Amino acid sequence: MNRTSPTTRAMPAADSPATEAACVLLDALVTLGVRHLIVSPGSRSQALALAAAELERQQRITLHVRLDERSAGFTALGIGRETRTPAAVICTSGTAVANLLPAVLEAHHSGVPMILLTADRPPELRGVGANQTTDQPSMFGSATRLAVDAPVPEGSVREFRDLAVRAFVASAGESVQGVAHLNLPFREPLAGAIPEWFAAGAPRDPDAVVGDARALLPDPPAPLVLERGPRTVMVAGADAGEDAAILSEQGDWPLIAEIVSGSRYGRHVVNRYREALGEPSLGGRIERVIVAGHPTLSREVTRLLSRPDIDVIALEATNEPLNLNGSTRAAGAVSVAAGEADRAWSAAWARFSDAHAVDLTPPAPDSVGLASTDPQTRLAAVRAELDAVRTKLDRALLVEGVWRATWPHDRLVFGSSRLVRVADDVLPGKRVPVHANRGLAGIDGTIATAIGAALSSPDTGVTRVLLGDLAFLHDAGSLLMPDGEPRPRIQVIVGNDGGGTIFDGLEVAGVASESAMARVQLTPHTVDLSVLAAAYRWEYARATTRSELDTALLAPVAGPQLIEVPLER
Repeated sequence: MNRTSPTTRAMPAADSPATEAACVLLDALVTLGVRHLIVSPGSRSQALALAAAELERQQRITLHVRLDERSAGFTALGIGRETRTPAAVICTSGTAVANLLPAVLEAHHSGVPMILLTADRPPELRGVGANQTTDQPSMFGSATRLAVDAPVPEGSVREFRDLAVRAFVASAGESVQGVAHLNLPFREPLAGAIPEWFAAGAPRDPDAVVGDARALLPDPPAPLVLERGPRTVMVAGADAGEDAAILSEQGDWPLIAEIVSGSRYGRHVVNRYREALGEPSLGGRIERVIVAGHPTLSREVTRLLSRPDIDVIALEATNEPLNLNGSTRAAGAVSVAAGEADRAWSAAWARFSDAHAVDLTPPAPDSVGLASTDPQTRLAAVRAELDAVRTKLDRALLVEGVWRATWPHDRLVFGSSRLVRVADDVLPGKRVPVHANRGLAGIDGTIATAIGAALSSPDTGVTRVLLGDLAFLHDAGSLLMPDGEPRPRIQVIVGNDGGGTIFDGLEVAGVASESAMARVQLTPHTVDLSVLAAAYRWEYARATTRSELDTALLAPVAGPQLIEVPLER
């Protein structure tokens, strides 16, 4: 956030330990697999930024520049979610670092890899009232897997290669991923000429760098072997991915898959799982639960995982172990023992699921009626077809339309809005890559996260973001992409009901007065989203009917698009 600069333009020094250290550090990170660097410009971080620009010139990395460090952090989060490889965020000192905190917390609680390279003042300027200086080394507390206050570079900078190796392994090299923070104090001169070895474009000592990283990698955990016997269900929360679907298939277990899990596909998916968990013959007979990912969307699942009479086994995926019942067992990996599956158990859940499937797909045209020679029959068929395409959108039809338009080569990002709960309730199984910031379930950073996911896979499908109006407005600044930045193929679909109607379903709605509810909970607004889109040079479309939504979603996507869907409260 801080952009302090000298009042006079200084020429770069011919020799700068800061530049040498920055080059050594970034060269090692790129050698280990980092392919995306996100820079927020600043003075103290200029050596890192110029080294990043040189790597972009050499086409060794993709560089992204963001004015707002909060957007930079969530862009890195989206890249890490999509690729499972950390992006590195570069920023200057002071409040710039603090603006990374929301993305850091989300990465920590979701198990997403990320590397922070934060420039700082040298030790002699800390705690003495120096400008733009605060306690950066401990800023993120327990939310990092590695936090190092690096030495000030001077003389040999070999240790910065070692710091890169440690940061990469801590962030991405273990079964649970997360955030590594390197705080980098620099003395003037803050930038100098790029070293010849770095400008040549070849990695320095790649075999040694990779060898050092391998030496730090832990041995993979031995899998926990699960007997088939107990009546078991598989619960898939956010970021569970295909592992949950595969495991439910191997065990022949019912699959309770949140819509944000990326696991909602296959023959074991349970439709309307909330209701199933309330059935004594189904949810009431569960003896064991296997959990993948981070489940957060339903109170019914939370109650299930809190029951002390159930054996809960959680696959380690985040930096905060799941243990709602006080006796949950953690497992790095699991496998299913040979033996007969409980066919009656899985069949009972399948019958419930089939009986409770929700079908929101539009009816097929009456081809016979439309071709009829009887005027009345043909007119009735035409009217039915017009009624279908003119159907006014509600939340269920909106989420269904987006789900129907999205395929395995695309990706879908859900915001923490009312719409994600509607989607979780009504959408059927379909193999679609899904992301959502459910580590802490905040509304911040949703657009930047999706942009990061889109930028990391620019040649694959379309990235769609489905979120409410407040989540959109909270991250509207992330619509800004500086000139020269790649403009991803992304559709941001905003369900706009003019405020935070998710609160209508919470306890506050039953106790607050109408005026108090509007004042401190709903945050009503009259923002013109079309004007906002124009200001940031995004294409804009508005859809009020099913036909208009289908047209907007299926039109060719050449760059960023904003699709507004007005909704009633």
